Amino acid sequence: QVMNSVITKAIQSSIENSVFCRLATASKNRTPNVSPKEAWLYGGDDRIWVAHIASPNTVTNIRECPQVCLSFIDVLAQKGYKIFGEARILETGDEAFYKLTAYIGQKFPILSVVEISAESASPITAPSYTLFPDTTESEIVEQAQRLTE
Repeated sequence: QVMNSVITKAIQSSIENSVFCRLATASKNRTPNVSPKEAWLYGGDDRIWVAHIASPNTVTNIRECPQVCLSFIDVLAQKGYKIFGEARILETGDEAFYKLTAYIGQKFPILSVVEISAESASPITAPSYTLFPDTTESEIVEQAQRLTE
């Protein structure tokens, strides 16, 4: 039986081309937490490794409740993907820890690695794409660039 990958080529491209992502977790008492991330690596086999640099709430929450949502969004195009899955914390002795450290270099002190096993994914798009279906991505990008000038 061949299983379809959750991480498609389009999602992998989004992961590889993003400069910023967000990881949403929840504590055992269901208090939500969203934490910005700037160091990650697609590990293949529907796994994404995210560096734990300075997010103790993220780690605590994952240990209490491993279900997470990771989002990658192109802020100019206003589209991207959210990936739902189960996370676990990998410590310094794990191979993924060393692969991620080698990939991002010594820019950040990595305390541990969050490994996310993707279970499902869905696109994220700005309402403009739905409300104004004739709007092109280049028009959205142009508008976003004008707003940031």
